[in-house]
Amino acid sequence: MAAAEGQWVLMATGRSPTNIAVIKYWGKRDEALILPVNDSISVTLDPDHLSATTTVAVSPSFPSDRMWLNGKEISLSGGRFQSCLREIRKRARDFEDEKKGINIKREDWEKLHVHIASYNNFPTAAGLASSAAGLACFVFTLGKIMNVKEDYGELSSIARQGSGSACRSIYGGFVKWCMGKKDDGSDSIAVQLADETHWNDLVIIIAVVSSKQKETSSTSGMRDSVETSPLLQYRAQTVVPSRVLKMEEAIKNHDFESFAKLTCADSNQFHAVCLDTSPPIFYMNDTSHRIISLVEKWNHSEGTPQVAYTFDAGPNAVLIAQNRKTAALLLRKLLYYFPPEDKDLSSYLVGDKSILGDAGLHSIKDVEALPAPPEMKIPDQKFMGDVSYFICIRLGAGPKVVADESQALIDAVTGLPKGL
Repeated sequence: MAAAEGQWVLMATGRSPTNIAVIKYWGKRDEALILPVNDSISVTLDPDHLSATTTVAVSPSFPSDRMWLNGKEISLSGGRFQSCLREIRKRARDFEDEKKGINIKREDWEKLHVHIASYNNFPTAAGLASSAAGLACFVFTLGKIMNVKEDYGELSSIARQGSGSACRSIYGGFVKWCMGKKDDGSDSIAVQLADETHWNDLVIIIAVVSSKQKETSSTSGMRDSVETSPLLQYRAQTVVPSRVLKMEEAIKNHDFESFAKLTCADSNQFHAVCLDTSPPIFYMNDTSHRIISLVEKWNHSEGTPQVAYTFDAGPNAVLIAQNRKTAALLLRKLLYYFPPEDKDLSSYLVGDKSILGDAGLHSIKDVEALPAPPEMKIPDQKFMGDVSYFICIRLGAGPKVVADESQALIDAVTGLPKGL
């Protein structure tokens, strides 16, 4: 391995986005390989505001594999992490860094241990697909440090074995996860339908209703649905195949009306499957339902969809507006019903704050002066405190290497997370 044995630490840092499914993945046909019962389609979100950053360090001095998530050490012994580590190590290649005097042969990777530090810049396990960003970043960054040359389709197949939806975070823009037919899962991969520049008019506003960890994890919820919900089987076999084709056409043709109708219908059916499960699973809450009502009434009053809504396994609303002007109008309606509790507008909306200016909202006084949306029947009801904060973002690109070494999460000397 050259260099003075045990004296070097080799590091790589990557950043991966999260994604939100517009045609949902819910239910596995193979638990171990994480093979889904239907295809799914997602939009990748701007990694500047919703992403995982991961640093992988490798050194002959590390006695074991270790991992830290958001500063806390977690076990790497779980089958999902081990699957990803095994598959990447299997594909590792020779690596040489002449400057540092490091020379790693392909067979050496099996003997070298890794330290991994990962950080999500948004709530974990709250229904914002944090595991998708985390596992995609885990696989992408491991692949970089071990000089893996496989294409992104192959990487997506490995990420899938860590977290199903992680395979879709290997690409930016619009992504389809093909369920595949083979028992070994080799054809269950993600493919990019269009990159993030294809439909860049779209603006996304996320209402973070709760950042608490959900009561029913996606893994156990899916298992219960597969075992007990007749609606899940009907959905997977009859409904989703035609929806996927229609959604692909809508994306290709920038057909927002079809895109919005399909997105809302699929979100509602996913949550119907959750209610059809025994015991029933409740991911949405009263605030989620109020946001759906607001969007539905506005869309109906305009005669054509202005905004699409979708909810993953949690209460947080992902609202997709057809353009920036519509997003600004949406924000005005949302802030009328869900004003900030502490009167601080700047921390109540994160991400692209310039949307506040487009909406004519420069201070809390502007929010207090907002007129009631005309389409709502009971305009004087307000729900201060029911939304924690809003995020305004666009579609984003796939994983990237972070070249700036100061952004690494691991100390190059100690091989441990910075600040420990």
